[in-house]
Amino acid sequence: MIKLSAVYVLAGLLFAAFAVLSAADRANAKRIGNALFWGLVALSFLAGDRIGDLGNGILVLGLALLAGFGLLGRSAPATTSPETRRALSERFGARLFIPALTLPLIVGLGVFVIKQVEFGGQPLLDPRQATLISLALAAVVSLGVALVLLRQPPLAALQEGRRLMDTVGWAALLPQMLAALGAVFALAGVGELIGQLVTAWIPLDTRLAAVAVYCIGMAAFTMIMGNAFAAFPVLTAGVGLPILINRFGGDPAVVCAIGMLSGFCGTLMTPLAANFNLVPPALLELPDRYAVIKAQIPTALPVLIVNVVLMHVLAFR
Repeated sequence: MIKLSAVYVLAGLLFAAFAVLSAADRANAKRIGNALFWGLVALSFLAGDRIGDLGNGILVLGLALLAGFGLLGRSAPATTSPETRRALSERFGARLFIPALTLPLIVGLGVFVIKQVEFGGQPLLDPRQATLISLALAAVVSLGVALVLLRQPPLAALQEGRRLMDTVGWAALLPQMLAALGAVFALAGVGELIGQLVTAWIPLDTRLAAVAVYCIGMAAFTMIMGNAFAAFPVLTAGVGLPILINRFGGDPAVVCAIGMLSGFCGTLMTPLAANFNLVPPALLELPDRYAVIKAQIPTALPVLIVNVVLMHVLAFR
């Protein structure tokens, strides 16, 4: 059976390749910092379950120190020139989309077909992680299709991947780190504390008030945490489960789904979601680093109101 551990190994080998290529990039003045950073990320994927909690904690501190002291820098590996890319685009035309379209095709094939395949009474893919495993398989297949179609050396893909990751930098790890922080908060009982504070200061005698507090709280806490996945376990443990589901009998699937959507509204409005809201202006070299947030707020607020209405209507049938 192919399990999620195979995906971790694949990701670890990819980041290890980034580390090796960074160390060999003499054109980057901060190549050692980049090599150490991606090397630590590779170690977390390849041996995170073996080095224990203390080892992983030290690893995270190392990542934070490398990023906090400005030891990371952008790289500009030589792959193809703008002229070569223009010539390739004119030559291949719409066929350039074939690798990108291969990705969802393989994911769908894995989830709906390969997931059902069994060998010796055992499924080929771990049913609980079939989607992630299929996504990793799709990435490998799409890469192979791109290499065959465009006839580029395999190293070009790794160099372009390294260039992109160096450009995004530490912000690429924010979702993973913040989701882990949310789990820590949940285990520490922060959700229960928030639930006690909410019930003490805000009257939740009506279903609409409870729904509004949960949805708006998800958006607000996401703005503070920078990630809806970090806010979700805290707000759901404090308000969603005890009040909306247990007291008012809400449908758990609807409550949790719309609650996450409410959290995503907060993601659109916070600079703490740096990988979404600060990295794009940096990549596009926009003069206003908060331009993306300002453009998203007029959409986020109405969607949040709609989420409150939808949860109140759909979750309590």
